[in-house]
Amino acid sequence: MTRNLGEEPKPSILETAKQLRAELSEDYHDKVMTAIYADAAQIADTTISRDTKKANLTFDRALDRILTHPIGGFVAMGLMFLIVFWITIAGANIPSQMLGDLLLGTVYNLLHQLATALSLPVWLSGFLIDGIYLATAWVIAVMLPPMAIFFPLFTLLEDFGYLPRVAFNLDRLFASAGTHGKQSLSMMMGFGCNAAGVISTRIIDSPRERLIAILTNNFSICNGRWPTLILMGTIFIGALAPPALASLVAALSVVTIAVLGIVMTLIVSWGLSKTWLKGETSVFSLELPPYRPPQILQTLYTSIIDRTLIVLWRAVMMAAPAGAVIWLSSNIMIGDASIAAHLVNLLNPIGWFLGMNGVILVAYIVAIPANEIVIPTILMLTMTLGKVAGAQAGVMIELDDAQVYHVLTEVGGWTLLTAINLMLFSLLHNPCSTTILTIWNETKNLKWTMVATFLPIAMGVAVTFTTTLVAHLLGFV
Repeated sequence: MTRNLGEEPKPSILETAKQLRAELSEDYHDKVMTAIYADAAQIADTTISRDTKKANLTFDRALDRILTHPIGGFVAMGLMFLIVFWITIAGANIPSQMLGDLLLGTVYNLLHQLATALSLPVWLSGFLIDGIYLATAWVIAVMLPPMAIFFPLFTLLEDFGYLPRVAFNLDRLFASAGTHGKQSLSMMMGFGCNAAGVISTRIIDSPRERLIAILTNNFSICNGRWPTLILMGTIFIGALAPPALASLVAALSVVTIAVLGIVMTLIVSWGLSKTWLKGETSVFSLELPPYRPPQILQTLYTSIIDRTLIVLWRAVMMAAPAGAVIWLSSNIMIGDASIAAHLVNLLNPIGWFLGMNGVILVAYIVAIPANEIVIPTILMLTMTLGKVAGAQAGVMIELDDAQVYHVLTEVGGWTLLTAINLMLFSLLHNPCSTTILTIWNETKNLKWTMVATFLPIAMGVAVTFTTTLVAHLLGFV
């Protein structure tokens, strides 16, 4: 190696080290080691139990002994999310009813009065008000209150530091399924909205494990499916129990479906990790953050603006065309029957094999943009095709539980098997169009978007067919 003339030689690394050592005080090394030992002693005092001296328990450590316990952690987790779901469902009833009265009653009537004053043709006012507006209003009334409650509660748990404990508890289960422990967090977010759950998979670094989390997030019951499950559990399953236990039995039936969704998430994750998405499970190094008081204003902003309103806007944009399709299919006649009637008759044989009927299948087809309108569509089609007095084609109506039970059983011919299979199919069917669009945006892959769409349908068909077959063989039908 050469150097230019006149250039001073650069000191070697050894010479530089000697120079730095000379500049430091002689007791520098001793001071550093003393500080390290002092920190180690402080950590040991708060984390290690000794026979002669009990460890000093901090608040974080005492709470973690409960929340991360191999058994108690799961019990606490179940109770925590049961409380969140109960607050969401119970708390949303009143605001949903108020929004429903406003949007489906007052505003709906005012719009029809305005259409009459403007002398709009009946078909145009029906298309715009009974079709597009009514479906959109249903989605807002049903979807907004639960999301406005669930997302802030979920964000509070996240800010408090509890969600990493959930991932810690579930890591072993998801690792055994060949996927990542953080998938438990995106799964929990899916219970509010599957589109939000898909977006939350960004916290998973491994592309393979993130894709598994995306493909299985639909097994988390979103806000749009809760009304269907709660209604079926209340008027069919809860009615089998004594009045004093009816609400408890109904709630347990809904929780059972939710737990089944978690089981399906683990089973499908395991299947994908052994077939299409083989690979090594990532090492999950999780540092449990300290518990901290949530920042209320930031929580409200994050949950309401970044999550609730964005997801609601996507759902509304999808529900508007769905309402148009429902109204048109119910009012455009081919021969002596509407398009909806022809579709119902076409799908009735398939529905029978699945323990349901053509009305349910048509409702799920037209409600792909938003699951919230499944029950209103079923009631509307059942009443119009059953020629119930006062029913209007394409107009979704709101009934109380007793009226719903009468319409479904007396007019629609539903049985307990129909209700159970509807609950199962509500869990195992295609994602809504908002979630499908989100999956495409997150993966940019048509193949995986199609898999995420049709894999749950295939499973729903298999499960409901099996349930129906077993019911017939055992003579329950």
